[in-house]
Amino acid sequence: MRGVYTPVTKLRRQVFTEIAKMAYEKKELSYIEQLPYKIIPGEVAKYRDNIFKERAIVGERLRLAMGLPLRPVGEHQPLANGVEDCAKPEIFYQPPLINVIPFACNACPTATVEVSNNCRGCLAHPCESVCPMKAISIVDGRSVIDQEKCVKCGRCIEICPYNAILKYDRPCAAACGVDAIGSDELGRAKIDYDKCVSCGQCLASCPFAAIADKSEIFQLITAINEGNEVIAEIAPAFVGQFGPLATPEKVFEGLKQLGFSDVYEVAIGADLGAVEEAHHFAHKVATGEQKFLATSCCPSWSVMAKTLFPKVADCVSDALTPMVATARIIKKEHPNAKIVFIGPCAAKKLEAQRRTVKSDVDFVITFEELMGMFVAKDIEFGDMEQAEPVNQATGAGRGYACAGGVADAISEAVHDLYPDLDFKVDRAEGLRECRKMMTLANAGKRDGYLLEGMACPGGCIAGAGTILPIKKAQTSVKQFKDKSQMHQAVENPRVPDED
Repeated sequence: MRGVYTPVTKLRRQVFTEIAKMAYEKKELSYIEQLPYKIIPGEVAKYRDNIFKERAIVGERLRLAMGLPLRPVGEHQPLANGVEDCAKPEIFYQPPLINVIPFACNACPTATVEVSNNCRGCLAHPCESVCPMKAISIVDGRSVIDQEKCVKCGRCIEICPYNAILKYDRPCAAACGVDAIGSDELGRAKIDYDKCVSCGQCLASCPFAAIADKSEIFQLITAINEGNEVIAEIAPAFVGQFGPLATPEKVFEGLKQLGFSDVYEVAIGADLGAVEEAHHFAHKVATGEQKFLATSCCPSWSVMAKTLFPKVADCVSDALTPMVATARIIKKEHPNAKIVFIGPCAAKKLEAQRRTVKSDVDFVITFEELMGMFVAKDIEFGDMEQAEPVNQATGAGRGYACAGGVADAISEAVHDLYPDLDFKVDRAEGLRECRKMMTLANAGKRDGYLLEGMACPGGCIAGAGTILPIKKAQTSVKQFKDKSQMHQAVENPRVPDED
């Protein structure tokens, strides 16, 4: 659904916009009680069975957008309960980051294989013949599946000449590559946080707007309002996200109009990381000291890899992610500044809370949350004059936004620095495919390889906080990449000359 303006999209953006307005206009904190009525006006429900339920769901989304926890369903609490605690210019929210709003969940059925009305009652009945569990029988000439016997292997689906057999799954569970979505006692989606790596694909896939992550746009704007020097670092996936008129230069100008003191490309940190990992590969993997090198820029992928495959966890790179590397550059140049990472990723919010990262990155927001800030401040990109070109990073660093771009940048850096070194590359996008790749690596079948893992299918441009359709985002990133005056990571003057 990404890139399609649906009622779910509208509601999400309205919530972020209203919280941003509330912060910029310094409204009383109790004003949050009025917002469900502003977002869902009138007496007639538009999206669900009644307007009271609609407002209750919006209320919970407003709380999450301020970093507050969901209220207990069975207890009475004002919408503004605890809001005073989050009215400060610093990271506020506590885990869990990704939340299911119980009464918004439609309790979609779990994985089921069913025969549709397309069944023609054919003579061959190949579905019955291929079923290994004998779960298919013929009733009145048509196929019927015994759900207690069915193991969802899909053989009947593949063999049916009429495409009459379909497999259904709840969208959130189908999108979860670590199988962290289960059901509660009422059949509603429930997240197993011991498995969850906060990639956010479930919230991007839920068509009922029942899953949401916590935000800190209110705290960020509070920091700006209090006169702090707040500097934005923006991930390379940002190009094209804010409409055809929002050129990279205008986005940078728009960020300054929001109150940011300066803007840096996170692709700078990608350049540093590509060169560092090129040296690592040459010194450790090529010499046989380490089995393989897996990239680390995607936090969901790296957490999954280390958790599920502990025997090879040391093969996951310990290089700073582009977010952290860029933040440290900014801190050196602006030691008193607060840093906000703006990107496509929900998991970066948890990365910023790691003990080793807290002092580097003060806030994390997504492109969708930033869009709410732009709307709240009535920023129109079409009204802006074109600014100076953005040229802080190389094309290789900007390419990190798309699947394959990280491996390409590191490979190019290896070839530039160690031209006689030959090696192999494997990559995977989507956590299910990443698990397959790591299973091979764990079995010793990827020794000597560079492995790139991306939790989101398509790479960062498909993160949970993105706005643009993936194919359009790929095109936008390529155009921005090609405009860079520097091509390979080693050309960036911020990259150290020596290992």
